[in-house]
Amino acid sequence: MVKMVFSDIDGTLLTDDKRVTARTEAAVKGLLQKDIPFVLVSARMPEAIYPITEKMGIEIPLICYSGGLVLTREGETLASTVMEADVTSRFLEEAGRRFPDATVNYYAGHHWYVRDRKDPRVIFEMEITGAKAEEADFGACLQEGILPHKILMMMEPPDCEQAERELQELFPSLNVVRSAPTLLEIMDRSVTKASGIEVMLRHYGLTADEALSFGDNYNDLEMLRYTGTSVAMGNAPDAVKAAATDVTRSNEEDGIYAYLTQHGLSIC
Repeated sequence: MVKMVFSDIDGTLLTDDKRVTARTEAAVKGLLQKDIPFVLVSARMPEAIYPITEKMGIEIPLICYSGGLVLTREGETLASTVMEADVTSRFLEEAGRRFPDATVNYYAGHHWYVRDRKDPRVIFEMEITGAKAEEADFGACLQEGILPHKILMMMEPPDCEQAERELQELFPSLNVVRSAPTLLEIMDRSVTKASGIEVMLRHYGLTADEALSFGDNYNDLEMLRYTGTSVAMGNAPDAVKAAATDVTRSNEEDGIYAYLTQHGLSIC
């Protein structure tokens, strides 16, 4: 029996133009009416998720930074995993030397630090997520003990592919993965969406067999394989669909709504 539902955001909860449809919103609220917690799981920072939940009119637990920061409905921290200072320093130096044209973002807790808020890539990300960047010197952050939950590199697709390959080989203690053709996410190796879900389930006294997850991409694979019931979106690659226990309609076709209502999990 499903007692908690986890969902990725981009390509899953949101349509391609970054909206939550009326039917999907209704299905999520119907789930909550049945006292089944709904948890968003994303590589985003909290401040890039809150605008979504606020617009939906709900307060829910969050798993941010792909499992690096786990928050209760009230915003209490259940788990926090940051990158080590010396590894971060060496990574920033090597990444800057090899890929000088990349825009580097430094995420720590509720703060998003950048070198230049006027960078067009930063402006675009602020518009997309609703989060606000702050200008800072990354070296100074490290000296002050402000360690990152995530580093995000923005660059052209060929550079992004090359950076993923080279930087992962140089830094085996980190997880270096593309989340989009132009975005490279870097976190501690121990951080996964599944590890974040494990923390949340333990907090609620539940097991993986009692959890359901929705996802659409390769960075959702561990989550989909971990929960007892897993649902790939219709827009997911075939390998992701194969890893899930079920497949629903796409994010453009109210896939979450379709599954929750068809399986009697939501009051709509």
